[in-house]
Amino acid sequence: MSLLANKIVCITGSSRGIGRACAVESAKHGAIGLILHYFGDQETEAELQSLKEEIYATAHDHCQVVGVPGDIADSETSQKIVEAGVEAFGRIDVLVSNAGICPFAEFLTMPHAIWERTRQVNLDGSFYVVQAVANQMKSQVPQGGSIIGLASISALVGGEFQCHYTPTKAGIVSMMQSCAIALGKYNIRCNAILPGTIATDINKEDLANEEKRAYTIKRTVLGRLGAPDDIAGPMVFLASDLAKYVTGAQLLVDGGLFVNLQ
Repeated sequence: MSLLANKIVCITGSSRGIGRACAVESAKHGAIGLILHYFGDQETEAELQSLKEEIYATAHDHCQVVGVPGDIADSETSQKIVEAGVEAFGRIDVLVSNAGICPFAEFLTMPHAIWERTRQVNLDGSFYVVQAVANQMKSQVPQGGSIIGLASISALVGGEFQCHYTPTKAGIVSMMQSCAIALGKYNIRCNAILPGTIATDINKEDLANEEKRAYTIKRTVLGRLGAPDDIAGPMVFLASDLAKYVTGAQLLVDGGLFVNLQ
């Protein structure tokens, strides 16, 4: 079943991890155009090229890809994303605001630069791209679209070395709620996905601690860490017409980690 047939999907931070899985899954579900933002250094350039090859192999050429490099913390990057998408495809139906960082740091000695950079990428960058794409969704015909903010289970719970990170993810949940109210009149739905512990580059160093890795798996009801494609499926649902009456919601996708307090 092609849940995103003929849709144009924009994804930030698309070259790896959850963003990459969302891109591949969108193509599998019939999206005909992907606007893929990535950081733009040598490493992510190579990742995007391999992602394009994977998408073209998966989608059998029915899906076209436009890559847009840039630092999402710079508001100009979001404008470039929209401009490139509209030039290539004429509209944007879905935004997945996914780009984010989590440099683990001890609170009392944390340099303010780490707080500033984490906030700029995770929260400021999400605000910029949501605002830019929402303006496009408002102006296009037919009007509307689906905006999905990638938050985290960390929006709901604390972390000793995440005092700078958890507020940004709570902010994304709150922003999606308020944007749902602000944008509903334009047929724009806004929802948040809250991943649990997903094995990606963002927490590779943290999960290298075998004791912590084993504890997290034991705490997770389904008995394993999440994979990026565990988030891509819920993303497709929220982007699709199956969720046409869903807005202002938050979907926790954590394998049962949050509820297991015993």
